[in-house]
Amino acid sequence: MDAVLLHHDQRTREVWARLALVTDPELDEPVTELGFIEPVTIDDSCGVDIVFRLPTYWCSANFAFLMADDMRRAVSSLPWVREARPQLRDHMVAEEINRGVSEGKSFGDALRDFASGGSLEEVREKFRRKAFERRQEVMILALREAGYDDQAICQMNLSTYDKVDFDTEEAAHQKPRYRELLVERRLVSLPGDQAFVTYDGCSIKRYELASYLQRLRGVRINMEFNSSLCRGLLAARYREPEGTGAGRTPVDAAPCGGCGSGCAARSVEPPVTAEKSAALA
Repeated sequence: MDAVLLHHDQRTREVWARLALVTDPELDEPVTELGFIEPVTIDDSCGVDIVFRLPTYWCSANFAFLMADDMRRAVSSLPWVREARPQLRDHMVAEEINRGVSEGKSFGDALRDFASGGSLEEVREKFRRKAFERRQEVMILALREAGYDDQAICQMNLSTYDKVDFDTEEAAHQKPRYRELLVERRLVSLPGDQAFVTYDGCSIKRYELASYLQRLRGVRINMEFNSSLCRGLLAARYREPEGTGAGRTPVDAAPCGGCGSGCAARSVEPPVTAEKSAALA
C-alpha cells in the first residue's frame, strides 16, 4: 500500500512540475504560482484532471483557451499519462473551452463567436515578445549591477553569458528562462552569438541601450501591475472560509478592468491595458 501511495505522489509531483511550465500569456508567470490551479487528480487509468479558475467570470476567452491547451499539452507529454483533461470552472465560456480543448479544436472552431479577427497564434506571439523583453530587462540590469558596462553587455556572447553567476534570486531565476527564449526564437545557436539582441534579432548598440531599457521598463511595469491586480482579484473571488482552509468559496465580484489574464472583455469599465480592449481578438 505504501509503495502505491509513493508512486501516486511521485506522479502527482510530475504533473505539478509540468504545470509549472505553463504561464499566463500576459504575465509570463507560471499558472501554479498565480494560484489558478486547484489540486489535480489522477485516476486508475492514468487520466489526469486539472481544475483551474481565473480571477473573474469575464477573463478573456482566448487567454483562458491558451492556458487550458498549454496545460493539456504539458501534462500529456508525460509518458505515463493516457489523457490530460483541463477543466476551467466559473467562467462565461468554460463549457465551450473545455469541450474545444478536449476535442483538439482550434480556438476559432471552439468559440466562433469570440474569434473576431486574428489568430490565437498571433496572440501567443505578441506575449512571447513581452515575456522575452521582460526577462531581458532583468538580465541587463543584473549585469549592470554586477559591474558590466553597457559596451560589454551589448557585445556579450552566449558563452560569456552562460558563465556569469548572479547574486539575486530574480536574476538567477530569469537567467535560464531568458536563454530558453533566445534559443526558441533561434536568436542564438552558437557560443559566439550575441546574447543581447532585440526580439527581431537586431543588435543593440551601446548608445541605444538607455532608451531601449526605458521601453522595456514600461513593459515590466505593465506586467507587474497586472500581476498584482490579478492575484488580488483571484484572492477576493475565492476566499477561504476563516478557520477552515478548505478550498475556495466563490464570492461575488464585479467584472475587472485589468486582470493579468485579459479580463473584462465585456466589462463596463475601460481596460487598464490596450491588450484588454482586444482580449477576444
